Amino acid sequence: MKKILKIGLLVAFAGLILYGFYFLYQKSKQKDIVYEVKNPTIDNIVQKTVATGKVTPRKEIAIKPQVSGIIEELYVEAGEYVKKGDLLAKIKIIPDMVALNEAESRVNRASLQLEDAKLVYDRQKKVFEQGVIPEAEFQKTRIEYNTAIENLESAENNLQLIKEGITKKAGTVTNTLIRSTIQGMVLDVPVEVGTSVIQTNTFNEGTTIASVADMGEMIFEGKIDETEVGKIKEGMKLELTIGAIENEKFDAELEYIAPKGVEESGAVQFEIKAKVKLSDNNFIRAGYSANANIVLDRRDSVLVVSESLIKFENNNKDSVYVEVETQPQVFEKRYIKTGLSDGINIEVVNGITITDKLKAGEKQETPPEKNQG
Repeated sequence: MKKILKIGLLVAFAGLILYGFYFLYQKSKQKDIVYEVKNPTIDNIVQKTVATGKVTPRKEIAIKPQVSGIIEELYVEAGEYVKKGDLLAKIKIIPDMVALNEAESRVNRASLQLEDAKLVYDRQKKVFEQGVIPEAEFQKTRIEYNTAIENLESAENNLQLIKEGITKKAGTVTNTLIRSTIQGMVLDVPVEVGTSVIQTNTFNEGTTIASVADMGEMIFEGKIDETEVGKIKEGMKLELTIGAIENEKFDAELEYIAPKGVEESGAVQFEIKAKVKLSDNNFIRAGYSANANIVLDRRDSVLVVSESLIKFENNNKDSVYVEVETQPQVFEKRYIKTGLSDGINIEVVNGITITDKLKAGEKQETPPEKNQG
């Protein structure tokens, strides 16, 4: 019994050894390599670059006050449409105490001067009517009296202007009422009732009461790299894609290319602007981020191949070739002349035809057995 067991173990051990050799032999046996083949196609090649930026109104105006004070009333909110001259806000003037005191003092002085001038005028008028003094002397007195009246009126208007921002002569015209200077949509009202505002002057740009823009005329503002700016020119067509508006593209026309670039992150960028063409049912909010595809060159209905199929002899870009199948899985080198490329496909000017089969990647499956006969 023991002898039979030993023989069985030896046979099993020998079988394992033989299986191991067979497995290693099969693993080391080289398989035939089969390559996929692809045909050239007729297609369009479009070479383009992408500029990133945003869509903004062409005309956006910041409405600023002409007097300093506190916002007393607001008549609009962001999103409302206004016409030119529509009331946006009302300002309550907080007069400067130094200026107010000076204006009141000026009114008092002018009043005293007018009283004195009136006494002189009345006295001179009587003696003139009696024929005691000549008309030329009386005319001088009359001018001084009229001047005193004008000075008092001017001083009173100045005082009223400092207190209320309006004069008697101005009527309804006042700097305390802020009106829109253009027709459009109110984009932003960055102040609230009670906010202190500063007037526009030589030394200060003033507080913005509201931003108003014409939303019917939008432009794309973006930047393009220095390597591409030499390939574009005014009048070129752009295709805009806006991140906030899916599945829709907008046409635009390039209007402006900055003559001077700005360095950003080690690269020189040039600003560009393009007019966006909108339809009646399009509403684009100001500030939407967008990408502009700029077509630099194109070839329509030309012979193209995938760039992955072409090879360079000794890394020489002037020696471009593909491998063409002459018999099943037999390939020959064929030099070609290439044209425009879009980064994925490339135009083939000559060297191959649309019926040629080009060597592509290696197939992973086992090749079929060849017929014998």
